[in-house]
This record gives sequence, structure tokens and C-alpha cells, in this order.
Amino acid sequence: MRAFFTICLITFGLCIVAGRFPARAEMAKTDPLPGMEAELARRGTLKPASAFNGISDTGARSLALYGEAAKVITHPRCMNCHPVDRSPRQGAVARIHIPPMTGGTDGHGPAGQPCSTCHGKSNFNVAGDNIQSIPGNPKWALAPASMAWQGKTPGEICRQIKDPVRNGGKDMEALYRHMAEDELVGWGWNPGRGRAPAPGDQAIFGGLIRAWIDTGAACPA
Repeated sequence: MRAFFTICLITFGLCIVAGRFPARAEMAKTDPLPGMEAELARRGTLKPASAFNGISDTGARSLALYGEAAKVITHPRCMNCHPVDRSPRQGAVARIHIPPMTGGTDGHGPAGQPCSTCHGKSNFNVAGDNIQSIPGNPKWALAPASMAWQGKTPGEICRQIKDPVRNGGKDMEALYRHMAEDELVGWGWNPGRGRAPAPGDQAIFGGLIRAWIDTGAACPA
């Protein structure tokens, strides 16, 4: 596994020395969750679907359920892999990927430089307690171009994820399984050292999606 990351770590080290990664250099001196990542971690709560049972109007309850689920959908752990320009983002501030990268034709990187060059099957802790880890997952890739979310409102994303033309042909049950069970979605709650996880956990999120679907899958304006 260490040999797998040799190129990435050499590039990373040279960039630190050259001052190309000021944010990561500062991270090495301070908190492993600095700035906005630490703030995201403090805000990382997610109400379960049962918290909305008191809303008697079904449509209003469906909107409220989606609004809670949108805390995950619009979180950087999700949004950074749903860019509009096919260039992945990094961190709480959604900065352009360093080094520059594109999803290529299939979301797995350009020819000759696939995502797997640096991203393995699991998160990889770089030597040094306070240096951000390299994220990894067996299914690591950008979302399809038709699922670009960046810059869109929660309502626009809602209509997009429900649209089989854009969501890869998924009906609502397939959409639920993707949200509640997919391991790459699940990475958002296990993002590795130096990153705040998405709010709650995948089980709570899946419960919100299930209840949202069962109440009509309403979308905000």
C-alpha cells in the first residue's frame, strides 16, 4: 500500500517544501481539523426521520425531511465529488483539486493519470499526526456529469436526483438504495483524518430518504 502512494507522497512533499500547499503546511502545525473543517464538525448533527412525525401535513413533512437530508447532500463531502466542470474539489471551501485533475470521460480521471494513482481502496494516513490523509474508497470516482450539483439550490438538486434521465436510470427505490447503502456515499461519514464527516451517519440519512420517498418525495422551490 505504501508503494502505491509513492508518487503522490513525493509530489505532496515537494509541494510543501515549495510552498505550494500553504493550507496543508499550516495543518501540519496545528489542529488536524482547522478552520472551516472544525466548524463543520461542530455542526455535524442530523435529526432522524422520527423527529418529523409531528408534522401532520404529509407534503410539509416530506419537505422537512428533504431539508434535513439536504444537510448531507449539500455537505462538502458530497458536493466536492459533484462538480459542474468535471474538476474535483477539496476541503470545506471546495478548492480546486491539487494537483489539477479532471474526471475524464468516465469519472475515474484522464488517460494515463487515473484517480487510483493516488486514491486507493481506503483512506491513507500520511506520516505525521497532523497532516491530512489521502482519501480512498474501492469505488472512488467523480459523480456522472449529469449529476453535477455544484452551485445548485437544494430544490434543483432534489429534482435532479429524482429524474431517471439524469440519475442513471434509477427509480425511487434504486435511489434510496444508493443513498442508504452505497459504500462510496458511505465514505462521507468516514472521510479520513483532517476532514469533517457528513452530519449524522448513513443509517440516519437513509432513514430520512426513506421517509421522504414515502411521503411523496416533495421538492422545495
